[in-house]
Amino acid sequence: MAKNTDSKALNLKTLTKSSVWDVQENDIFRMWDGAEKDAEVLENVRHYVDIIRSAFMIEEINEEEPAAVKKKYEKLGYKVAQVKIDDNKKVTWAIKKRPIMRVTDLTYENIRHISAAKLIEVLDRNFGGGWESLSQSIKDIIESGFDISTTTLPKDRLHKKGGMYEKKVADGFEVLEVAKGTWVEAIFAKVKPLAEKPRMQFNTHDEDEDEIPEDTFNKPDEDDIEIEDPNDDEITEDNYSTMMDLGSEDPDEEAANLAEYGED
Repeated sequence: MAKNTDSKALNLKTLTKSSVWDVQENDIFRMWDGAEKDAEVLENVRHYVDIIRSAFMIEEINEEEPAAVKKKYEKLGYKVAQVKIDDNKKVTWAIKKRPIMRVTDLTYENIRHISAAKLIEVLDRNFGGGWESLSQSIKDIIESGFDISTTTLPKDRLHKKGGMYEKKVADGFEVLEVAKGTWVEAIFAKVKPLAEKPRMQFNTHDEDEDEIPEDTFNKPDEDDIEIEDPNDDEITEDNYSTMMDLGSEDPDEEAANLAEYGED
């Protein structure tokens, strides 16, 4: 698996229990040397040592120990050097990256720092009962960093042309075959892509868009407006009208009708 972090860009202050798996023993000594004059680091030595210990074994070598002790650690794969832990004291450390050999060595911090091939190697070394023989906690750790799928088929059908095995391998999955009598369980593993973190977006508004809209909740509709009764004091000859139907609109015809009515 490709490293998620450039080890040269890391320093003690940016080191975490996850990113520490990306660095090697010489990187630890380099970072410590670069921070030996940093007062904050010297005041929090235990904090940084705890982070380093999560991925490395650290042995402190007494200065009075013979040179043979140093050689012994070096033969075991340790890197040995001095580190400054306060203004007046330096100690000799022998450090070595913790190996991931068993499924119990897998953690949420290191699962994304191993390859699918390494995972298959660890699974193959630790059990023969298949995927379901793992504890749920271990499966959760593995599946946080890998896409896992399984199938169990008779030996003569597992490698059938065009079958699941062939398709998974073509898609980049590593495979572990676990024999179960005349059947075989195939466990497929592939590094899970890192999910992109959503970025917060801010909309830009003009000043006019920030105005508070008019509250029309209690504003009556046009159909709901009541017509007020007329005020007698405001009625004049100019604004007064009646709704009486006088019949024809021709005044001469109306006058003739009135004359006939008088003669009768």
